[in-house]
Amino acid sequence: MPLSLSRRSFLATGSAAGALGALGLARQALAATGSFETPLAIPPLERGRLEGGRRIFDLTMQDGTHEFFRGYHTPTKGINTDYLAPVLRLTRGEMTRFNVTNALGHTTTLHWHGFNLPGIADGGPHQQIAPGETWQPEFEIVEAASTMWFHSHQIHETAPQVWAGLAGMAIIDDGESPPGLPGEYGIDDIPVVLQDRRFQLNGTMPYRATMHDRMAGMQGNYPVVNGTISPYLEVSREAIRLRLLNGSNGSIYHLAFSDLRPFQVVASDGGLLAAPVTMKRLTLAPGERTEIVVRLKAGEPVSLYALAPAAGGGNRGGGMMGGMMGGGGMMSEMGAQSPEFALMELRPAATLEPAPALPERLADLPAPDPAGAANRRQFLLEMGMGPRMMAGGGFTINGETMDMNRIDHVVKMGESEIWEIGNPGPMAHPFHVHNTQFRILSRNGRAPAPHEAGRKDTVLVAPGERVEILVRFDRYADPDAPYMYHCHILEHEDAGMMGQFTVV
Repeated sequence: MPLSLSRRSFLATGSAAGALGALGLARQALAATGSFETPLAIPPLERGRLEGGRRIFDLTMQDGTHEFFRGYHTPTKGINTDYLAPVLRLTRGEMTRFNVTNALGHTTTLHWHGFNLPGIADGGPHQQIAPGETWQPEFEIVEAASTMWFHSHQIHETAPQVWAGLAGMAIIDDGESPPGLPGEYGIDDIPVVLQDRRFQLNGTMPYRATMHDRMAGMQGNYPVVNGTISPYLEVSREAIRLRLLNGSNGSIYHLAFSDLRPFQVVASDGGLLAAPVTMKRLTLAPGERTEIVVRLKAGEPVSLYALAPAAGGGNRGGGMMGGMMGGGGMMSEMGAQSPEFALMELRPAATLEPAPALPERLADLPAPDPAGAANRRQFLLEMGMGPRMMAGGGFTINGETMDMNRIDHVVKMGESEIWEIGNPGPMAHPFHVHNTQFRILSRNGRAPAPHEAGRKDTVLVAPGERVEILVRFDRYADPDAPYMYHCHILEHEDAGMMGQFTVV
């Protein structure tokens, strides 16, 4: 079984619904999830249009309903659709404009996560879009080929708005993809947005954060992939590329295949690694992206699992709340970790189209050079206890909560800096920096793992850990338009674990 949810825990999570029609949903939840029964939704690809030398995208943030469970229409939000968004296909070197219309009944923003861009186009808390208005950010796509994303970043409201569906994936092309790397969208190059949502018995998923949710990050009782529950993907080729995005609010996923087969990591947040890295398990925190290539055998299905935290792993293991129990089939090799829930099944055809081996080298990626750093800054991620925590506050960076009217740091354009991120608390925090792709220099004085040696914009900092990153801002300077740095557990961000800086 890909998913097993105890009747007691499901009824507890849905007890507030109180709807007569809930019995049908409960039966679906407890019985129908015994198999992968729904084709994985592949978001439509949106390429925009060329107009006056610019690539134009029209995006509408809107309310909708989405059928996660058959016959139940869950109120949601989306961008050009009912939940999430089309995948935007962007090209390096193109000047691009986004016409973002707010058709919602509340103020929102749309942040371009991972992009290097002017502060006024960042889409952070300062670029608010009022109901009925259209915001038109314009900037050149300067990133190498990579998987990016975009999402609401409304001050104190990011968590509920992303929970409802205001997020999507963007794929950047640069014309330099190495031969042998799968690249046909929807066939062997698959977008995979990993989330979890908490459903009630009437099919709704209201955002009602408890004190525990504010502390740990909102987590769900069902895994959702591209808006699909218990999905399968029919595969026709021997090797496929999965573009994994952790788009959840607070869950940190430990990923592995059901037979523990090895896979190759080919890209991190900001693009291709220098060479493929072979792994069997992978940790993915909110905001992070990883591209992997997995090879399949004809007629032999395999599932992508999230593993339960190892003993004492805290939220570093992340994982779902609400009484999930693992489905079988994992080898004893897992040791302290066991299957917590299955995300999706890959179903290879009886005959597969052959795929070449990956090249030994993927990209020219020089090693980071900290010797030229002009400055060093420290960022201490803290969770205060007591009355402030009970009220949902107490989340600070360097002892300060987010203040829209305070600039915390001023950084010089064109200078490299070492930022040291420390985490003295009991929980892991994914630290995200706007307007840059940084390089990880060390974790507690040790070199980063090979799959983290590429370009990154989000780094997971474990309890008691000190991480050094090398940052640089080369293209845009504006003393009045700040960028953000923050924890990407959205409840922590909303509660104040965020600061801002300008580039001058």
